Amino acid sequence: MIADVLADAASRMDRAVEAAKEDFATVRTGRANPQLFQKILVDYYGSPTPLAQLASLNNTEARTLVVTPYDKSALKAIEQAIRDTPNLGANPTNDGNIVRVTLPELTQERRKEFVKIVRSKGEDAKVHVRGIRRKAKDDLDALKSEVGEDEISRGEKELDALTRTHVDAIDDALKRKEAELLEV
Repeated sequence: MIADVLADAASRMDRAVEAAKEDFATVRTGRANPQLFQKILVDYYGSPTPLAQLASLNNTEARTLVVTPYDKSALKAIEQAIRDTPNLGANPTNDGNIVRVTLPELTQERRKEFVKIVRSKGEDAKVHVRGIRRKAKDDLDALKSEVGEDEISRGEKELDALTRTHVDAIDDALKRKEAELLEV
């Protein structure tokens, strides 16, 4: 019973850490990266569709990305969605076949803004991991009538160690992203 609660908490925390890393990847650094465009939703025939499902993304130069749509009628919608994306600062151009996205050089001030955004995303991820811990602790407390106090106490210690490990993993990913952002 306790092992099931801990295993469930561990898998949910693993998913939270992966989601945080994916979230960090959407914040741009000095280089163009197709992952920046993973969360962009394009209004395609009235429904929001992820850009990756509508087009292929190729990195041609350090600060240029080429978006080749599978359906040429979606060009304008793709261009508009990229232009409307906050914190990207991209300038898309449409030549009738592809959308070429040129990302401007980052200033030191803009880099610091992105660090703040990444720290906020990291804190949100840590709060989510702690929420998973809280729910697992409630599940353990519900088992008190079925198993002994010592077993519950041991389970809570394992849960705390699990939480600490996952929070540290988020912190490590955050430090790597901050170093990448501040690198000139």
